[in-house]
Amino acid sequence: MPGENLSRDEARERAALLSVDGYEVSLDVRSAVDDAVGGLGEGPRTFRSVTTIRFRCAEPGASSFADLIAPSVTSVTLNGRDLDPGQVFDGARIALDDLAAENELVVDAQCAYSRTGEGLHRFVDPEDGEVYLYTQYEPADSRRVFANFEQPDLKAPFRFEVRAPEAWTVWSNGAGERADGVWRFAETKPISTYITCVVAGPYHYVTDHYERVLDDGSKLSIPLGALCRKGLAPHFDADDVFLVTKQGLDFFHEHFDYPYPFGKYDQAFVPEYNLGAMENPGLVTFREEYIFRGKVTQTSYEARANVILHEMAHMWFGDLVTMVWWDDLWLKESFADFMGTFANVGATRFKDAWITFANRRKAWAYRADQLPSTHPITADIRDLQDAKLNFDGITYAKGASVLKQLVAYVGQDAFLEGARRYFKRNAYGNTRLGDLLSVLEETSGRDMSAWARSWLQTAGVNSLTPQVLLDAEGRVGELAVLQEAAESHPELRPHRVAVGLYRVTDGELVRYARAEVDVDGPRTVVAELAGAEAPELVLVNDDDLTYCKIRFDDASLAALREHLGAMPDPLARALCWSALWNMTRDALLPARDFVDLVLRFAGRETDIGVLQMLHAWARTALVQYLAPDHREDAGARLAEGALRELRAAAPGGEPQLAWARFFASVASGTEELGLLGALLDGTETIDGLSVDQELRWAFLEPLAVHGVADETALSAELARDDTASGKRHQVRCLAARPSAAVKAQAWAQVVESDALSNALVEATIAGFDQASQRELLAPYAAKYFEAIERVWAERSIQIGMDVVSGLFPSLQDSAGTLAAADAWLAAHAQAAPALRRLVLEARDDLGRALAAQACDAGAPAAG
Repeated sequence: MPGENLSRDEARERAALLSVDGYEVSLDVRSAVDDAVGGLGEGPRTFRSVTTIRFRCAEPGASSFADLIAPSVTSVTLNGRDLDPGQVFDGARIALDDLAAENELVVDAQCAYSRTGEGLHRFVDPEDGEVYLYTQYEPADSRRVFANFEQPDLKAPFRFEVRAPEAWTVWSNGAGERADGVWRFAETKPISTYITCVVAGPYHYVTDHYERVLDDGSKLSIPLGALCRKGLAPHFDADDVFLVTKQGLDFFHEHFDYPYPFGKYDQAFVPEYNLGAMENPGLVTFREEYIFRGKVTQTSYEARANVILHEMAHMWFGDLVTMVWWDDLWLKESFADFMGTFANVGATRFKDAWITFANRRKAWAYRADQLPSTHPITADIRDLQDAKLNFDGITYAKGASVLKQLVAYVGQDAFLEGARRYFKRNAYGNTRLGDLLSVLEETSGRDMSAWARSWLQTAGVNSLTPQVLLDAEGRVGELAVLQEAAESHPELRPHRVAVGLYRVTDGELVRYARAEVDVDGPRTVVAELAGAEAPELVLVNDDDLTYCKIRFDDASLAALREHLGAMPDPLARALCWSALWNMTRDALLPARDFVDLVLRFAGRETDIGVLQMLHAWARTALVQYLAPDHREDAGARLAEGALRELRAAAPGGEPQLAWARFFASVASGTEELGLLGALLDGTETIDGLSVDQELRWAFLEPLAVHGVADETALSAELARDDTASGKRHQVRCLAARPSAAVKAQAWAQVVESDALSNALVEATIAGFDQASQRELLAPYAAKYFEAIERVWAERSIQIGMDVVSGLFPSLQDSAGTLAAADAWLAAHAQAAPALRRLVLEARDDLGRALAAQACDAGAPAAG
C-alpha cells in the first residue's frame, strides 16, 4: 500500500509541524451482525467510521497528511472545504494541503473489519454464532479504524461514540453509557493513537471495585471490570484476576507515588489475539488463552499474573509517559517486563517469580541477543516495519534483565525515586533516553552515561567464567571472573554480580561462601573469596543480579553432572540449568548430555515452572540439536523417562500433569501411542490424572502426527468440544497428519489463500511442521523460498511474519538448506528489511542447530 510504512523521518517532520488538540471518533458497527453485508464476492465486510480531528499547524500554508487504511472514503472536509477523496486518498494516507494555523479535518470512511487481529477484529464464535469485536493497534493499526496522525508523539484527548447492535455492550478507554441507541464515552486524557481501544459484543462482564486512601488523605476509587466471551464464562476465574489487579494497584501506588490516572480499569480477554496483552489505558486486552479451560500448573497462573502486572505498569511507563518514537520502545516494554516480575514477587502469592524470570524470560533474551539481527536495547527504528519486529526478546527480556542490573547498580530506592520524578515531570508527554537517565543521575549520584553506553547502546551478551587457583594448602589462592564477548559485538560491560561457592554437604550441593563484586574488563579478581575452602562448584552471577551467560570451569561442570539434582536453592538450580542449556545451544555441551541431565535430575525439580522449561528444552534438543543418528534412541529414552516420572508422580499434583503433557509430546512408539489412546477412551487410567478436554487434545495430537487418529476421530473430538478452542485444536491436528495430500492442503490454505483467520493460520502452521515428518516436508523447502516475497507483499504484516517464521524449512537441517537461505538472501538484497531479518534469523537458528548436531555427533555416548 503506498505510504503505509511510515518512516521515522516523516514522523519527525510531521511532529515538528503539527500538534493535535483532540479527536472525536464515531463508529457504526451494526454491520458486524448483518449477514447481507460483505458476503462472498462482495469485498470485505465494512463499518462506517467518521473522525473529526482538531489540530494546529506551526507553518500556515504547509502540507502534511493524515493516516487511514480503508477500502473507501466517502468524504473528506478540511476547514469547511470538501476535498475529492479520489484525489487526496491513496489507500493509506490523506493529503492535506494549505493548512491553517488552526484546522478541523472530518473524514467519513468505510473501514474493513479484520480477520488478522490487526485493527477492528471480528470473530464469530462457532459454538453459538455470536459475533465479538475488539481492536488491537500496536504499533500502527488504529488507522485501520479511524483517520488519525499515527505516531506516538502526537498525543491528544479522544472522544469515542459507537453505534452497535441492541443486545451488545460496548467498552472503550473512558467510562461509557448508552443513550438513544449510541454508546458515548468520556473524553480520555492525552494519549497516543495506538493505545485507544474499542471492545464490543455480547461479552460476559464481571465487576468489582478498588479503593485507596492516598498520602494526601484523598480517596481514590477505581471501578474494575473483567470480560470474556459467553462461551468461556464457566471457566472464567474473575476473582483471581481481580485479586492480582488490586494487589498490583496497591503495589504501584505505594512505589510510584502517582495515582492511576485513567479512571476505570477494565480487562478484556478476547479471541484470536496476536499478542499476550495490550496496555490500552482503562481497557486492557488479553488473549483469551489466559482463561484456563482445563487443569494447569501454577506456572500458568503466575504467567497470567505477570502479564496483568506488566500491562498495569504500562499505565505509567508507556501510557502516562510515552516514548517519542519506537527507537525508545524500551522506555515502556523493558520497564513493564521488569515491573511485572518485581510486582509479582512484591505483591502477590508468586514469591518465586524471579526464578521463572531467570529461567524462562532470560532464555528468550539470550537467543535474541545472539541472532545476527540483535540490536541495542535503544534500537535504530527506521520505520513501522522495523518497529513491528522490535517487540522482541531484546526489548522485553534483555531490557528487563538490564533494568534488574540497573537496580543493583544504583540501588532500589534511587531507582524508584527516579521513576517517581520521571512521571511527575513528563506526565502526558513524550520522552527519550536522556529524560530518564537524567533523573536517575539525580537520585543515585552516579554518572549514567557510561552505564547507558555499555548496556543500552551496544548489542550482544557477555560470558562470565570463573577461574580458581588453589594454594599449597588446597584452599582458594585466587578466584577471578573472566569476561568474554562475541567477535561481532566485542563490548565488555560493567557487571554487578554475586559469586557463590558450593560444596556437597550432607548429600546436598549448598553454598558456603558468597561475595558481591563489580566485574569490569576481561579479568576481575574476587579478593573477598581468597582463603576460602576449595569449592566443588563456582556459580558466577549467583542470585541472578546481571545479564550474562554463565560458564563453568571443569570442576564445576563435573560437580553439576553428579549433583545438579541435589541443589536445594531453587534459583541457583534454575541458573545452572539455564547455563547448561546455553552451553548446549552454543555447541559446547553435546545435546545428548543435556538430555541425560534432564532424565537424571528433572524428576527432582521442585519448581514447576523450571520443570516445564526443562521439558521444552529437552524437546528442542531432540528435534534440533541431537545428531540425526542419535535422535531415535534419545527420543525413546525421553519417552521412557517421561512415562516413568508420570507414573511415579504424586496423584493429582502439578508434576504429574507436566510429565503427562511432556510424555505426549515425545511419544512415538506403538506402546506409547497405545497408552495415549487408552487414556483417551478410558480403558486405562493413571491414578490422579484427570484427562480433561485440553489434555485430550494434547494426547490426540501425537496420535494424529503418527497416523493413529484420522479425520473421523478428530471430527468426533470436535463434536465433543465444539468451541472456538476446540476448532483451533482440530485444525492443528488435521494439519499434523502424515499425508502428502494433507500437507499440500495445509500449505495452500496458508500460503495461497487468505481465507483463514490469524488464529487458524497459526494453528495450521503449528500442525504442518512435525519433526517426525522431515521427508514428507522436504518438497516445501524450495516452495518456501519461492513464495515468501509474494506473501510479504500481499498479506498483512502479522500474517506475513507468521508465514515467514513459521514455515521456514528448519526441519530440513542440512547444509543444502543453509545454502538455499544464503542464496535467497543474496538474491534479495533489496527486499523489505523486515522480511530479510526474519529469514536471516531463521537461517541463524538453522546454522546453530547444525553446529550443535556436529558437537553431538562427535561426543561419546552418554553414560
